Amino acid sequence: MTKKKYKNWNVVNDDNNISWLHLDIPKSSTNVLNEQVIIELDTIVNELSDNVPAGVVILSDKASGFIAGADINEFTTFESEDAALVNIQRAHAIFNNIENLNCPTVAVIHGFCLGGGMELALACDYRIAEEDSSSLGLPEIKLGIHPGFGGTVRSIERMGSFAALDFMLTGRNLKAHQAKKSGLITYAVPKRHLLTAATQTILNPPRIKSRPWWEKIINFRFVRPLVAKMLIKKVTIKAKRAHYPAPYAIIDLWLKHLDNRKIMLQEEAKSIAHLLVGKTAQNLIRVFKLTEQLKGLAKDKSVSIEHIHVIGGGVMGGDIAIWCALQGFNVTMQDQRHETLAGVIKRAVKLYKRILKQKRLINAALDRLIPDINGNGLAKADVVIEAIFEDAEVKCNLYKEIEPKLKRTAIIATNTSSIPLEKLTGSLKKADRLVGLHFFNPVSRMPLVEIVVGEKTSNKAQQVATTLTKKIKKLPLPVTSTPGFLVNRILMPYLTEAVTLFEEGVPITVIDKVAVNFGMPMGPIELADTVGLDICLHVAENLAESMPITVSEHLKQLVSRKVLGKKTGQGFYEFKKGKLVKPKEKNNYIAPADVEDRLILRLINETMACLREQVAESKDLIDAGIIFGTGFAPFYGGPLQYVKECGQEQVLMRLENLEKAHGSRFKPDDGWKTIIVE
Repeated sequence: MTKKKYKNWNVVNDDNNISWLHLDIPKSSTNVLNEQVIIELDTIVNELSDNVPAGVVILSDKASGFIAGADINEFTTFESEDAALVNIQRAHAIFNNIENLNCPTVAVIHGFCLGGGMELALACDYRIAEEDSSSLGLPEIKLGIHPGFGGTVRSIERMGSFAALDFMLTGRNLKAHQAKKSGLITYAVPKRHLLTAATQTILNPPRIKSRPWWEKIINFRFVRPLVAKMLIKKVTIKAKRAHYPAPYAIIDLWLKHLDNRKIMLQEEAKSIAHLLVGKTAQNLIRVFKLTEQLKGLAKDKSVSIEHIHVIGGGVMGGDIAIWCALQGFNVTMQDQRHETLAGVIKRAVKLYKRILKQKRLINAALDRLIPDINGNGLAKADVVIEAIFEDAEVKCNLYKEIEPKLKRTAIIATNTSSIPLEKLTGSLKKADRLVGLHFFNPVSRMPLVEIVVGEKTSNKAQQVATTLTKKIKKLPLPVTSTPGFLVNRILMPYLTEAVTLFEEGVPITVIDKVAVNFGMPMGPIELADTVGLDICLHVAENLAESMPITVSEHLKQLVSRKVLGKKTGQGFYEFKKGKLVKPKEKNNYIAPADVEDRLILRLINETMACLREQVAESKDLIDAGIIFGTGFAPFYGGPLQYVKECGQEQVLMRLENLEKAHGSRFKPDDGWKTIIVE
């Protein structure tokens, strides 16, 4: 047995003349394909080509997984498309050399195997994955790019066109058994058998199965255009080509070049080099980094949370309890009515069945979610989440009642959506234990949680809230305790302007279409109906005390008639069985030219105000909050990044024009003159 040590790789030749390539990047919990790793791999593969072993096994020595992909940080360093192409072509050459080694090659996979790591595995003859922990994916589409190390070609060869295109276009991860069924991997085995399976695969290479004949039909030159048309129609529903070019580039590569493997690999490299230096990819990479920045805010590893008690079994409280139990916490759920608690359990069963699927896992999650009408869980709770009616007096009365029952170390986290904590702390003997934990609806889908920090909130309470947020797989965003905090404060002018446009006679479908064309995931009118018109009204009335917001009389009338949006089946729109029914658009209607600016610049002007007031710590955190809290078009990189790219003077001029045309609600915030957005 011989060994050769590199900085990142450890090459071991065993008694069977098998070369084991162990990847273990120093001082990192995760393996990535950075420039140095790639260069060393090139040297190793060239040496193996000169002295061919019986077989080659590529594996990771990290407990966390195989390889998490290419180094994201290097994606932002390319000065030109040509520079990007040179780097991509180098990786192509190395992966091609691995593929062409005159011996069997095996990738041994555990944990995550993503992006460039998945493409490296695809360059091997065989892939063996640990059956329980493995998660395999080509998620590049989420960064505004597509697989670029040969993955568009090799995934199709392994999985077939339909499965591979879906794999790349969705960016979803597959578990080992799913990957085995699709042909992405060769074997899925228990952890204890991984190395033995790799050895046996080298010594007795199995025949690589070809794809079924019927799958090859869609690859025919005359059939592909029909399939491509169908795929483009499906993609267009979620992502416009102008906003997200990467999925269309994948389809174009398959459509135009599938008949020539060599050309398709070359065109893949050119395509990803072009995408990498484009604004969409750079902004989506920025969004990815913002995600990692938010995750990194939970720094205190000593925080221990075992039991959560939720008070309030309404939509928000119930869904918070359901989600916390899903993530492994023991949760007691308190409400005054048995019927409400029964409704929470019913919703939990529905969600757990959809996510967990296995009866054993569903039952285990339900066992952790405990109805508690008498509030017995208060005494053992580490965190009490209050999610009752949005009324300061009612909340204060509740705190007086429950505080004597709490552990000395317990914190109280209120899910208030707009009430400053200073209005709530007077009822507490230990005011420093109160923190805001503002979830967004629907809890199961919205990734952000605002950590609202009041004047008296202790560092410990903030860190416990932040740690809990990360442990339940949400993104924590610390914000100051000012009216509306960050997200609702910025969102509300946008929503109220939409209602003003409606009252001026602009059809709701036109208003929403303009916002969606800008890049929002849904229009503001549909969003208001989805959130609930009663909630929108309540937040608007709270914020109107401190902001230039006019509360719509029409909105007040709808709420007074219990027309509350999606939850009642009727709002601005009609909903049937929970699905929106869009009215027919007016023929020949021409919308005012400034609808988009009226919507978006009200939001951006309030964002500038929040930056000036430091509602969140930095420009990056504010952009992150608005992207993850409102769905603000991610390909712009956030509202402040949008200002930077459009030009601050240009955006200011557009605001000033709106102020002249429509009044003082468009008056530019003082921050436009004192802050340079960089």
